[in-house]
Amino acid sequence: MLDFKQKLENYALLAVKIGVNIQPGQTLVVNADIVSAELVRLIVRQAYEAGAKLVKVNYTDEFVTRTRYDLAPSESFLEPPKWQADELEDLARNGAAFLTIISANPDLLSGVEPSRISDNQKTAGQAMAPYREMMMANHVSWSGIAFPSPSWAAKVFPDAAPEQQIELLWDAIFKAVRADQENPVAAWSSHLGGLKQRCDLLNAKKYRKLHYTAPGTDLTIELPEGHIWCQAGAVNSRGMSFLANIPTEEVFTAPLKSGANGKVSSTKPLSYGGNIIDRFTLTLENGKVTDFTAEVGQEALASLLAMDEGAAYFGEVALVPFHSPISESGILYYTTLYDENASCHLALGAAYAFTLQDGINMTKEQLAERGMNQSLTHVDFMMGSPEMSIDGIADDGSVDPIFRNGDWA
Repeated sequence: MLDFKQKLENYALLAVKIGVNIQPGQTLVVNADIVSAELVRLIVRQAYEAGAKLVKVNYTDEFVTRTRYDLAPSESFLEPPKWQADELEDLARNGAAFLTIISANPDLLSGVEPSRISDNQKTAGQAMAPYREMMMANHVSWSGIAFPSPSWAAKVFPDAAPEQQIELLWDAIFKAVRADQENPVAAWSSHLGGLKQRCDLLNAKKYRKLHYTAPGTDLTIELPEGHIWCQAGAVNSRGMSFLANIPTEEVFTAPLKSGANGKVSSTKPLSYGGNIIDRFTLTLENGKVTDFTAEVGQEALASLLAMDEGAAYFGEVALVPFHSPISESGILYYTTLYDENASCHLALGAAYAFTLQDGINMTKEQLAERGMNQSLTHVDFMMGSPEMSIDGIADDGSVDPIFRNGDWA
């Protein structure tokens, strides 16, 4: 049985070798909260040992972030971070890889004036748009992992003693990312092979529509011609493989922007902008959200949907069986990186260019003509359940069961 130090070393190895897959001479950019410094240092060493030319670490601090939202003048949130955007765009164009380590307190910005949050997200989103477009077309290698912070662990395990909360969250993370196994790289290779088989089956079917039914949900989503079912294991424009999320249990594609009709209800809380949005329902006509309600976080949801024109349309449809490892853990993580891998989900906002045939070589105008949604945002929310059924509808009107009772049919 591996001890904590060995598991943490495995985790760092996975981030470098499977996540961003650093190549000799490549630059790695690590964005992380200061609480994750122990893991960051291991990743830095692993990256240099893999041949990295430079590892650039950008630390944040949730105390500093919250203090800014409480005390900075309002005009501060209207100034685009151009210096940061220019640097990231330059690094991306020169082939850097990007690793994000998530540790955030899901309630970090609870009580902050919503307009300050939305102003900051909009100005940052506009400044970062060229960089994000390169990421969403897989021109660069990018990956996201998590590190337990005390505030996050307390949210996930509120009934445990404070000294046990971090330990419990670490145990759950190590299991979910397979870092508790002797050969985690081999375990991931096998797992990604299984996801690829699912993608191959769905791509062979070429469904025109998906029909979702579950308590609170009756939704039809049309898929664009030439859509591609993908999994998080991808290849960048230089032919190098990477894994965008660790962990991952999903297969996903893009919906037709104008093709969603009906009603969909969330099944897990959504952590967005430092606030929780929960028990919400969206009504859609011709792809656009025309009505919505939320028992928790109504203002935050309204802010998300008003981010720009594309924020009220879907950009991703993802299938995750209810009986998957993260779901069966019974843990609610309050972070999309984990909760989206326990539930079928949809994303409001931008579509990934690589989920359309030849999409990575298309202009924004060409992608829009093919029905791919564009937005400054991309926010996944969970809507799968043990009662969910999904049917695939072909061009000739024939219907295949894809999901029954929350699992692959």
